[in-house]
Amino acid sequence: MTYATLNDANQAVIAELRKARPRLVDVKPAGSCIPFLAEGMSLLHAGPPIAWEDMTGPMKGAVLGACLFEGWAGTAKEAETLASGGKIRFAPCHDNSAVGPMGGITSAHMPVLVVKNAEHGNVAYCNLNEGIGKVMRFGAFEGEVQTRLAWMRDVLGPVMSEALSHLEDGLDLTAMMAQAVTMGDEFHQRNIAASALLLRALAAEIVGCGGDDAKRREVLAFLGRTDQFFLNIAMAYCKCVMDAGAKVGEGSIVTAMTRNGKDFGIRVSGLGDRWFTAPVNTPVGLFFTGYSQDDANPDIGDSAITETLGIGGAAMIAAPGVTRFLGAGGFNDALEISEEMREIYIETNSSFQIPTWDFQGACLGLDIRRVVETGITPVINTGIAHRKPGIGQVGAGTVRPPLACFEQALEALAAARSRSA
Repeated sequence: MTYATLNDANQAVIAELRKARPRLVDVKPAGSCIPFLAEGMSLLHAGPPIAWEDMTGPMKGAVLGACLFEGWAGTAKEAETLASGGKIRFAPCHDNSAVGPMGGITSAHMPVLVVKNAEHGNVAYCNLNEGIGKVMRFGAFEGEVQTRLAWMRDVLGPVMSEALSHLEDGLDLTAMMAQAVTMGDEFHQRNIAASALLLRALAAEIVGCGGDDAKRREVLAFLGRTDQFFLNIAMAYCKCVMDAGAKVGEGSIVTAMTRNGKDFGIRVSGLGDRWFTAPVNTPVGLFFTGYSQDDANPDIGDSAITETLGIGGAAMIAAPGVTRFLGAGGFNDALEISEEMREIYIETNSSFQIPTWDFQGACLGLDIRRVVETGITPVINTGIAHRKPGIGQVGAGTVRPPLACFEQALEALAAARSRSA
């Protein structure tokens, strides 16, 4: 269908975003549901396309970790030789209906969340949150990282899959997130309420799973202490919703924002799967003891899909407590950020009503025209990884995308509409 104006097209996109009803239905090995990963030595990564030689430390570290996990290499040096020698195929998560936090590295035997849109039928995937400490998503790759990845493959994934199989239609994520936003989550840096609600919804089903009692206890304990476990579910949710909106094929609504440590990339509803990229900025925030801004890796990860939908940094007012952790001030600063974001999103999301914003809905429909017109770019909440592989997270903060991405996209959209006129 061709729409007379961009405003008409954008309203059609918004309508699809609002109709979407993603449900968490399963946890499966990535290679069983993502065809790209089923062939040879193949890995998904965060952000727009990138080659090994252009990857920053955290993503390279995660690649090494995946090589060790899959048994392609016995040492980090062997893994690096594989990657630098062109033996591994790389592709963006976003090109495969998937998303991944930070480095986003996903391999065939890693379990992924399966989120299906009950309204449109499209599916999105995301790997599982590893918890705290040294984790692969931030570039650590040996020792406890490998032990945890193996446990997630052998225990966590199968137990969650069985628990979800007991629920006829999976978990209604919109309802769960609607409740969590009233409890102080914004779904990027704060997910403690949603993670607790998830555990409450699955606990009885996990207890009812067959097999070893000790394994079920391990899963319950892990979910209970992993405050950010729901982040990856929220990411798959947002990807599922935005892909539904992208199917309209017209308009100026941003359908993906992502970064790979080198480039920030966006996609727009009226421009299909084309990437518009510019060099990333570096997050600014608070750092763990012993680290400073000089240690920060440039912006990285697919988790900006949350801000694409209009939560995360755009919904900072929903979680004013998180501003201290991000170094972004206090309540008034959170309110100012969300009010500023309303200038570049065209609607509000009635599913996610925010009590601290007088029950106004979270932002919805990031419009490239408004970004370019105002010069306001989205605020993104993010963890901060160390520049070097093997170290991991060193802080948390905020970052904004480069304006150039939106300018390029607007010029391309204008040209496309001119050709079709």
